[in-house]
Amino acid sequence: MPAKPSKSASPMLVRPRRAAPVLVCRKCLKRSDEGRDVRRALKSELKASKRDGTKPAKLVVTGCFGLCPKTSIVIASGASLARQEYVLVADRDQVPQALALLDGESVE
Repeated sequence: MPAKPSKSASPMLVRPRRAAPVLVCRKCLKRSDEGRDVRRALKSELKASKRDGTKPAKLVVTGCFGLCPKTSIVIASGASLARQEYVLVADRDQVPQALALLDGESVE
């Protein structure tokens, strides 16, 4: 019979084989007229921007971030949250620029 893992074992640190996820507010997606198009554009842009040897980033639909813009959708990433920054997207044409902003790149 295999030994049970010890309850006092240390937590393990693991690194995923995919890029960091992009977070999007579920409430914003539902409320926005462009929500469905923006979600599709985010998914396809994430798949298109995958790097060699890694899987594409996942789009994770989350709860409310508490910003609640009237005409935009709030997206974030781990890096943007560390900088205390969110990106607001109004339509699908803004998605590539928004993803660049999440990575900390300047967009002109």
